[in-house]
Amino acid sequence: MTKIENEAQYNWAIKRVEELIPLVNDDTPLDNPNSIELELLSNLVADYSEAHFSLGEPSLVDILKLRMYEMGITQKKLSELLNVSPSRVSDYLTGRSEPTLKVAREMSKKLNIDANIVLGV
Repeated sequence: MTKIENEAQYNWAIKRVEELIPLVNDDTPLDNPNSIELELLSNLVADYSEAHFSLGEPSLVDILKLRMYEMGITQKKLSELLNVSPSRVSDYLTGRSEPTLKVAREMSKKLNIDANIVLGV
């Protein structure tokens, strides 16, 4: 098998990986048949999962909402932190508006959000 072609093969491979996991540990030699099979099947499962179940990149809106939750701040507090109006923050959170370069820089610094996400790169 060079790749998993369908969901039935995927489900079988996952089941087999789960059977192999208890049989392999850090001390298992790399040439052990169980270790080899686990490595191969894990890679096949990962490839199929990425191709069929990938969530994609998070949006700035998603990241902002997550960061607000993590920091325990409201839209009003976020507006103060970024030196923008609460209505502007609302526009960012609904996707109606994108931040200016200056605000994007503040988001990246003060909220610890990767600049590539803030800039949509």
